[in-house]
Amino acid sequence: MKRIILAAGCFAMLATTACKNNNDQEANERDQAMVTDTTAQTTKDEWKDLFNGENLEGWKAYNKDSISSQWRVEDGALVFTPAEERNGAENLISKEEFENFELKIDWKISEGGNSGIMWAVQEDEKYGEPYLTGPEIQVLDDERHPDAKNGPNRLSGSLYDMVPPAKNVVNPAGEWNQEVIHIDHQKNEGWVELNGERIVEFPVNGEGWNELVQNSKFASWDAFAKETKGHLALQDHGHAVSFKNIKIKEL
Repeated sequence: MKRIILAAGCFAMLATTACKNNNDQEANERDQAMVTDTTAQTTKDEWKDLFNGENLEGWKAYNKDSISSQWRVEDGALVFTPAEERNGAENLISKEEFENFELKIDWKISEGGNSGIMWAVQEDEKYGEPYLTGPEIQVLDDERHPDAKNGPNRLSGSLYDMVPPAKNVVNPAGEWNQEVIHIDHQKNEGWVELNGERIVEFPVNGEGWNELVQNSKFASWDAFAKETKGHLALQDHGHAVSFKNIKIKEL
């Protein structure tokens, strides 16, 4: 009888120990999963520098093997100065591709200058320019460049040729502007803030987006805005322009 009782006691102790070990393992797995989820969320929500203020790391020339010397880093800014003799555009694109994001970028346009910031750009030799595939937020000297006279949806901060800015908050040519571009296909939400004020809002997919495209110059462009994920682009439009403090947060 004592042996039976002793055996039963040992079995109970082993079962208790096994249960405890299983519970501990499950708890550890839950904790590890929580840490992994938290780490992933933290990484996703973090701002990341796209320009380090020292060199062109993270950027490349659109459809070219090397970046033109017309792009250079000067006093912590990414500066484009067009050469007197030019052989085609020298657009710059991010090496990484993005889909849902918030982009912070400071820009300064020269007198009479024109440039742009694009997203969802597809790099392919059959597309000669980033604007053939990527929507653009306008960068312009509104006072002097003739495109400003072609309608309010050509002004600085506009979703180019689609949505005009609700108000004029742009700083003059030669002064820095702070811009935030928000693109979220999950919530079908796009907006632009310029110098601290939200000036443009628009859908980024569905009927609302399709209507914007159909009512623009891009209606007949086969490849325009067909992809939601792609490169960011800084446009060479033949005028001097500067960018700095370029940061992105994926949504």
